[in-house]
Amino acid sequence: MNAALEVRSLNVAIDRIPILRDVSLEVPAGKMVGLIGRNGAGKTTLMRAIMGLMPLQAAHLAADGEDLRQLAPYALARRGISYMPEDRRLIPALTVEENVLLPAWANGIREAAKRLEWIYGLMPEVREFRARRAMQLSGGQQKLVALARALMPGNKLLLLDEPFEGVAPVLSRRLVDVIGGLRQEGLSIILSESDDTHSAELVDLAYRIERGVVTAS
Repeated sequence: MNAALEVRSLNVAIDRIPILRDVSLEVPAGKMVGLIGRNGAGKTTLMRAIMGLMPLQAAHLAADGEDLRQLAPYALARRGISYMPEDRRLIPALTVEENVLLPAWANGIREAAKRLEWIYGLMPEVREFRARRAMQLSGGQQKLVALARALMPGNKLLLLDEPFEGVAPVLSRRLVDVIGGLRQEGLSIILSESDDTHSAELVDLAYRIERGVVTAS
């Protein structure tokens, strides 16, 4: 069986300044992997690079055996690969449900209604405020919606960037429950956090990132 994600010798430089240096990691199929590092260590840059949102050089970058370097970023969603950014990136004027459905509309997901019901089953609170505009939600509620949106196309591999950052404790615990439950759904996940406060109970293995260098934990 192919790994859900394989990264070998990935490098990213911005204005010729090295940001990521010789990064190698692997996400086994159906497993949850932590990426632990302080702010500015390179976690977001790595996730954006994997998603094709930054220029990179790599000896190998593949998901389920397919070379991601050959794909446009929008094509990843059609392969069940999705990204939840740290800053949520919701569209404030749209309703919660419209935000969640955006990837389905953009990528022509045929089973959008079925996936929406599955998402609401995982997170009933998102169903409860589905008609509210995103701008009316708290930061923690917006994190839930951002996760729901990522789950719309992301039925194979999820990249979750700091999902617990800036979230009240009660909603952090709720996010831990929801993300932990995704393991039973067969998803492969890479989850970043500044420390392992929340992720230690969730992940099967972890990598540490410091100054753009990744080491096994």
